[in-house]
Amino acid sequence: MFEDKERQEIESVGKYPLIQKLSEKLEFTHAETLCGIGEDAAVVKVTEGVGTHVSRLFLEYVHFDLTYFPLRHLGYKCAAVAMSGLVAMNVIPSHLRLNIAVSNRFSVEAMEELMTGVRMCCRRYGVDIVGLDIGSSLTGMAISTDAFGFAQESDIVMRKGAGEKELICVSGDLGAAYAGLLILEREKQVFEANSQMQPDLEGFDYLLERQLKPEPRVDIIKLLKSKAIQPTAMTNVDEGLAGALSNICRASDKGCVIYEEKLPIDILAFNTLKELKIVATTVALSGGEDYELLFTIKQDDFDKINTMENISVIGYIQEPSAGENLITNDEKVVELKTMGGKQ
Repeated sequence: MFEDKERQEIESVGKYPLIQKLSEKLEFTHAETLCGIGEDAAVVKVTEGVGTHVSRLFLEYVHFDLTYFPLRHLGYKCAAVAMSGLVAMNVIPSHLRLNIAVSNRFSVEAMEELMTGVRMCCRRYGVDIVGLDIGSSLTGMAISTDAFGFAQESDIVMRKGAGEKELICVSGDLGAAYAGLLILEREKQVFEANSQMQPDLEGFDYLLERQLKPEPRVDIIKLLKSKAIQPTAMTNVDEGLAGALSNICRASDKGCVIYEEKLPIDILAFNTLKELKIVATTVALSGGEDYELLFTIKQDDFDKINTMENISVIGYIQEPSAGENLITNDEKVVELKTMGGKQ
């Protein structure tokens, strides 16, 4: 990526000059932001409401593979994923801070590329970057992102709150991000077997974007607010639909039923998974990294929600004794199970 540039070692610059260099293009968009990078702590003026905070950790070789993950996309994703945690509580993100640890594999240019992605995501969603720290790592790259937002207490939506007979809704589509990961891993294996082979990624743009550049669904919570719909419970679909739904049911002390035929699965994801001999429904339930919103609404809001694009009604909440179930396309009742357990 940086072949045409003379590599500048991080140690030749130093920690604080590097932080200053990476912060030069940052601009504040919120009047409440009083100070950020360059001070011992960020200062944000709070006039009313409540503050919310989400922290996310990304480790090389665990959460991302730089064999196929461009640093600019990685920076964007790290910011977007942290923001998604706030959006899942009906909060619009406003501020972000980062802690980055890197080994001597990485140059100043690489850090600039990473920060370009972070800056692009924050600019798109009107988020101020108010903190940046850089440290050393012996094992690769590690990134911690903290997202902050402010809201009225009455606007906050938690996992608890779902009531019996309420409708279960999900934004966007499910499974495409995992399908994109499978394609990237497949091409990595081909490259490792023969470094002369070029990756065959043509036609998979949507799947790759869903994996490499997810978006926090700020648009969905703004849309719901514009239609005067207040979800009763909500969470992030980050580790599969089954896990997210189980989190709502457990927090709300309720059961649920969803329908396989109602699950929103993109046709490219469906066909790609079919070619890989993987059932798309399984990936939608347990694949992960979709970062869509799963939420419940009162039945009185059905007519409003039914006319909205990018939102699907997939089932309803039941009494606790009913359990958590999926009605398959052949009308069988299957108990929902999570891959990683309840969160």
